[in-house]
Amino acid sequence: MTKKEIAAYIDHTLLAPQARVSQIEKLCDEAKKYGFASVCINPSYVSLAAKLLENSPVKVCTVVGFPLGATPSEVKAFEAAACIQKGADEVDMVINVGAAMDGRFSEVGADIAAVVEASRAEGKKVGKEICVKVILETCYLDDHTIENCCLCAKKPELIL
Repeated sequence: MTKKEIAAYIDHTLLAPQARVSQIEKLCDEAKKYGFASVCINPSYVSLAAKLLENSPVKVCTVVGFPLGATPSEVKAFEAAACIQKGADEVDMVINVGAAMDGRFSEVGADIAAVVEASRAEGKKVGKEICVKVILETCYLDDHTIENCCLCAKKPELIL
């Protein structure tokens, strides 16, 4: 693979809470220059990134329930919809780690479903198909829990 082909798989990411406008501008410039798949930024910068990447193949990706995943599902769903309205093409959501560790996989599945459904609905409103990715904080999870979380995300109605 060439460098350009590899770059097309990379989400160029800046999720630091102290990220500044100048850093987001640089991130977007680099993403266009090197052909990254997306820039992944905090929700507060979605509008800026969408404007900077307009007419570019680089996608705008953001995070919901980040970094802890402990946000209620309806809040994650609202956050996803709001970000899509502002220009997000992709949403990376963090699952509720505590629910997963407790083995409450139906809750994990419902959490994922809430974000996927909200993203699909908002995507239809703005005329684009939204990609939702699920973040598992694997450093906290054993193999059995990771496997079950993946099964929650794999349900056919959740695959975009």
